[in-house]
Amino acid sequence: MSAVVKSLRPQTRRGVRHESARIDTTLLELVQAIARRTSDEREIIATVLRLLRTGRVRLIGSFRGSRLGAD
Repeated sequence: MSAVVKSLRPQTRRGVRHESARIDTTLLELVQAIARRTSDEREIIATVLRLLRTGRVRLIGSFRGSRLGAD
């Protein structure tokens, strides 16, 4: 798992990280959060796709329900 993905892990109320917790966010907020940790565009795209495909992130807003990068 990349350092970028690890750093985006959600936290519970007590500050304990929970592997299966899902993050609900907009695509813009997700990209911005990843871009703060890397400037490599390929890593940003790969990380976004991985988080969406694994269900760790669910998009809200304009892209809610979209299948970005679906094969």
